[in-house]
Amino acid sequence: MSLDVSPKLLAAAENGDIREADFVDTVRTSLPYAYDLIASLATELRGGTADFTDNQTPPPSEQERGQLLRALASDAIRGSLERHFRVALAFQNCHRVAAFRPESLNGESHAKFTSVRSQVLNQSPEFRDC
Repeated sequence: MSLDVSPKLLAAAENGDIREADFVDTVRTSLPYAYDLIASLATELRGGTADFTDNQTPPPSEQERGQLLRALASDAIRGSLERHFRVALAFQNCHRVAAFRPESLNGESHAKFTSVRSQVLNQSPEFRDC
């Protein structure tokens, strides 16, 4: 799924820089499942004391899975969401997204979550085609 870019935002981009808030709003309306999932992880993270919070529930459909993959595969989208929600995102499989406190990026929890060992241990046959 591509972003649904308004003519106004497209014109702004063609004429120079755009406001990141306008881009994030485009992501919110174009990829609502991904945006809402990351928003909920950020809220949960701020409400607790853990280094990170993560989602382990598969998306309800392939459309939502596509939104999540699109948001996390794009450096621009992912970076904008990280800045907007003031989190660092990490991703495994087709749906396991984690929101980390930015100050935890050099910590043990982040290193463990993003390790090749954790990636291998987080595999299962149902994720092979996602």
